[in-house]
Amino acid sequence: MDFYPFFDWLDTSPLATISKAYGGVFAVVQMLHLLGMSMLGGMVILGDLRLMNILMRETPSEVIIENTQKWFGVALVMVVISGIFMSSAVSLKLYYNEMFWAKMSALAVGVLFFYFIRRPLLKFPHSQLNPWTLRTVAISSLLIWFTVAASGRWIGFS
Repeated sequence: MDFYPFFDWLDTSPLATISKAYGGVFAVVQMLHLLGMSMLGGMVILGDLRLMNILMRETPSEVIIENTQKWFGVALVMVVISGIFMSSAVSLKLYYNEMFWAKMSALAVGVLFFYFIRRPLLKFPHSQLNPWTLRTVAISSLLIWFTVAASGRWIGFS
């Protein structure tokens, strides 16, 4: 599937005009993107380290997971909306950037893993799940989201 027409449209869209012309607006959106990434990463790390029984052992893991999943959704929306706005300023450059596509692929895997594997599995009482299942889910999640973060950071170097 060729996404070039979308990136070409995004490059000339009103979003691109605003993001290129108003540095202050871009800076605020970038701040919201960083806040969203911090929140998303924090929720992943907190939830997964609790599943591995490393953090907050005195609090039931179901409570931690329920709360981190709520904030994960909020953070994901923030990151996606602000990311589209920021991408509009350099959309054609991103289209040709291999690390951008690596990040988008990892992000898609992360979102699919979260909503179709991790979340449904963790609806069950955690005491009824094999501890190794919980650890495997947590380690897989951390690796996926580390890949998203690392490939996203590498975009600026490639």
